[in-house]
Amino acid sequence: MGKITLHQVRKSFGEVDVIPGIDLTIEDGEFVVFVGPSGCGKSTLLRLIAGLEDTTAGTMQIDGREATHLPPAQRGLAMVFQSYALYPHMTVRKNIAFPLKMAGMTAAEQEAKVQHAAKILNLTNYLDRRPGQLSGGQRQRVAIGRAIVREPAAFLFDEPLSNLDAALRVTMRQEISELHQSLKTTMIYVTHDQVEAMTMADKIVVLNAGRVEQVGSPLDLYHSPRNLFVAGFIGSPKMNLITGAEAAKYNCTTLGVRPEHIRVGEGPWQGVVGLSEHLGSDSFIKVEVDGIGTINVRASGEIGVHHGDPIKLSPDMDKLHRFDGEGLALK
Repeated sequence: MGKITLHQVRKSFGEVDVIPGIDLTIEDGEFVVFVGPSGCGKSTLLRLIAGLEDTTAGTMQIDGREATHLPPAQRGLAMVFQSYALYPHMTVRKNIAFPLKMAGMTAAEQEAKVQHAAKILNLTNYLDRRPGQLSGGQRQRVAIGRAIVREPAAFLFDEPLSNLDAALRVTMRQEISELHQSLKTTMIYVTHDQVEAMTMADKIVVLNAGRVEQVGSPLDLYHSPRNLFVAGFIGSPKMNLITGAEAAKYNCTTLGVRPEHIRVGEGPWQGVVGLSEHLGSDSFIKVEVDGIGTINVRASGEIGVHHGDPIKLSPDMDKLHRFDGEGLALK
């Protein structure tokens, strides 16, 4: 019902290729996250799928139907934007029902669908309020409810949590994931936050300068990054990337090791503790290592180190990543 296939889809503005040409298949019922830095083309790609941008070249199918040049209203998709785009003079009930009213549904049909969506999103007690009387998270749920009542083939989310505070983002992240489990509908979610991508996605599409760097499950990308860009982007804190003589010992141009794969104590790397952040369960430590430079270490929250302390580090040899001169992963 919600399979989307892109074949060499390209988008240009004048002579500038924003999307040089993408092949991608999103299976029915998948939760797919487009992730990448600002300006990488992820929102543009989402707008191409939605029909809000014209495709310069290539083809697109939705549920096996040619959709490259279909207007947005005929694609069977529902989009949730970063801005809630609610009508401030309307109640929550009327905001959610608005697309149904435009479709000519009867008042009884509208109310049944609104009640169903409100129940899913815990908005039943707020149906007679206006958006100005709601919190940011509640307003975002209203926007999602307006999408749910349309019963789309797929939901498209364009950085929907960017306007929320950190705690509320975590809550909404969980609610959207639970919504996906409940509806079993295809969802495409755009974010620059790789933590959102790792915690929500069935499949992640990592974009860079309009190109797909890698597609895979969160753990695929974490354990087996295809290149230096993916290695440096996926994972928090970021992977340590080491060059020079230390990397040459391992027959590669760049050596990668994640902060959580470094043990504190005896080991070949000797350094001095710089900044340390103790967060309770974890401690993040910056260590100036002789001949290597700054290394980030993720250790137990109970570790007792202080600025200026000498320290020895040992990388987990089974968890090292090697990259060649072109930045591609070596086996």
